[in-house]
Amino acid sequence: MSSQQFQETYESIYTTGIKLLQYLQEMRAGQLSEGNNAQSLQTVEAEITTALKALQEQKYQVAVIAAMKAGKSTFLNALIGADVLASETEACTVCRTDIYPLPPDGVPKLLEYRQGQRKPFVVAQGSAAAIQKQFLQRTHDIRTTANKEGTLRFQLEHPIEAIHDYSSLKGLTLVDTPGPNEWQSEDLNFVSLKQTALEALRTCDAILFILDYCSFKDNTNSELLQELIEQRQEVLQHNTGKIYFILNKIDRKTEDDRPIDEVISDLRQMLVDFGIPNPNIYPTSAWQGLLAKLIQQETATSSHLKNFKNFFSGRYARENEEGDLIAPAPKKIAPQALEDSLIKKVEALVIQNVIGNSGWNLLHDVLAKLDKAAKAIEDSINLRINGWEMELQPLREKIEDYANVARGAIGQVKGVKALVEQQEKKLISQFRDEITEFAEKAKQTIQEEIDLFVQSWLSESTELEPSLPDELNEEESLPKLDVPQRLKESLTKIFANVLSRSESPYEIHCETEEEAQAIKEDINGVCAVLIKNWWSNTQDKLSRDGSEIRQELVAEIHNNIQMISDDLSKHIGESLDIALNINPIQSLGFEFQGIDSQVQYYTETFTKLTTEKRKGFCRDYEVDIPVEEQLSYYGIDLRKTTESIKTEIDNQTLGSLAIVEKAIKKQVSEDFRNAERQIYDYIERFQEEFERLLKERANKEAKADRIVAILEFQRDELHEYMGELVTLKEVLNTWKPGL
Repeated sequence: MSSQQFQETYESIYTTGIKLLQYLQEMRAGQLSEGNNAQSLQTVEAEITTALKALQEQKYQVAVIAAMKAGKSTFLNALIGADVLASETEACTVCRTDIYPLPPDGVPKLLEYRQGQRKPFVVAQGSAAAIQKQFLQRTHDIRTTANKEGTLRFQLEHPIEAIHDYSSLKGLTLVDTPGPNEWQSEDLNFVSLKQTALEALRTCDAILFILDYCSFKDNTNSELLQELIEQRQEVLQHNTGKIYFILNKIDRKTEDDRPIDEVISDLRQMLVDFGIPNPNIYPTSAWQGLLAKLIQQETATSSHLKNFKNFFSGRYARENEEGDLIAPAPKKIAPQALEDSLIKKVEALVIQNVIGNSGWNLLHDVLAKLDKAAKAIEDSINLRINGWEMELQPLREKIEDYANVARGAIGQVKGVKALVEQQEKKLISQFRDEITEFAEKAKQTIQEEIDLFVQSWLSESTELEPSLPDELNEEESLPKLDVPQRLKESLTKIFANVLSRSESPYEIHCETEEEAQAIKEDINGVCAVLIKNWWSNTQDKLSRDGSEIRQELVAEIHNNIQMISDDLSKHIGESLDIALNINPIQSLGFEFQGIDSQVQYYTETFTKLTTEKRKGFCRDYEVDIPVEEQLSYYGIDLRKTTESIKTEIDNQTLGSLAIVEKAIKKQVSEDFRNAERQIYDYIERFQEEFERLLKERANKEAKADRIVAILEFQRDELHEYMGELVTLKEVLNTWKPGL
């Protein structure tokens, strides 16, 4: 499906939806004028409104990730079409920034969200230059103070040039992910980047992995890719189509460098070796693309023009008869420079991916909701027509019979709820077991690493066979967690040149308090990295498992409720001799938040309620390691250190368990309430129609022919809109993903 086809289908669905809504509103207005509240049709109207709102406001998230300073912010500026984000030459992104599209005439604005505050405050608004200046200042402040004010994320509201021609994509959000933080260790930065990438894989519609042309083989890139694919080959194979590897800064290629095609071939082989099948790789020059866009828009500053002339104009210079190189004016060559930057190609591919998957799903869901609403209206009209054509007394009997059947259906729904509550308990228990197992593995592995260090130290300190402490002889109860080699080496380096003999090999003697404090901080840092790294894998598994289990549970809920609904339809249809439409119990994507969103909400809530340094869901890690002053030295007892770490893991596990339990309960409750509401609306709609029929039959029997004629006219008009929906569905199915 091309972008233009998507836009046209989007507009057609919206237009048909508006016509259906107006038709229903006119019908309701007529009923209200006759003294009928038309409550059931009001519910149908709300469903149509919800679908149309989703069509207009649906968010598509495109995340941009970079392991190193690969030009991520410049690349985003090129997509936005404005020099508004601080580039890599000035500062890295220190917090997540969500970029929301504005209409071309909107006022750009930068908002900042902070821990413990519900509302954001405005950092800057107005021109791109003004926002960039204040954004850069806030970035410096956050770095200088180690984020003392607890900034969680930024939100930039700005027109996005890449999508300004598509009203169907005005909900597309660009996500600028955090880069390395200067106040954190290199290892902790790596784990944070990994967490960001895993979350993007779970939640975003497309992921752009930015690599520097000059250093794409950097160890950080290699390690991150290895971490991402480890035990996730199936996930990556399923999501390969939405991951793009952008080889940026190709403008830095010199005549002596290898051809770009060879570099891409090398990168492709590296990614295949990592386990990423058929990787999507595209070269770009984000800086060239940004400057070319600014020149075309006539928003380039003198600095932008100077940079363009110095670095790019020479490529378009032509030699005259005297051998002089003549470079055309920037405005003349900007269109070609933009095309050569390949930014527009990447934009088109990403947009194509989003609309071909997430966009198609949205249009399909909206059509399904509109179709259900139209059929609900049709059923109401048919019910009334047949009700007018039936004798009054048999009608009363059938209505009374329906009331009994409806009460039975409500009882069956309560039975489904009891089954759902049992499943909820099993789900919570399963997650509790996995989190508890993570905690036990983490505690055991840290204990073993400390024990191994002591064992190694004893071996080096004596020529005799060391007498090992009892701790080393304990049997393993759980498989160990993986400890990266670089962190094992870090543990060894921590104690270099500061150890002295003592009665217990677990006691470290330091000459000064500063040495002891340094060891404490180093142990803290290494253990923080270990725990966060292990937890990122556990959290990713929990989130993915939770999504799969939820899908299965939703299907079970809907199947049970659908059978109840089908029995009701069958009873009404047979009683009144009319063919009713199936009432589909729907679970539509735009109506639900994923478990990641629920967990994020409760994590922030948990953090706001606590006064301690740590946060829930194992986000941060800090522990006080005992340092004892004894005569002429300062001592650290590794046994007490290990116990302190274990206690901290237990404390954070309790917080994580509370958050996950709340998230699961809310998720399951919402899923059941959605299905429950649909069946109750169905029951109440027919109950209301029956009561209305009896009232009208008692007061307007003489107008029966006229009323039936009006109803048949309304049904004919409705069938026109239903025909449009059928046509749109047929068109959409020709673009179904996977065909």
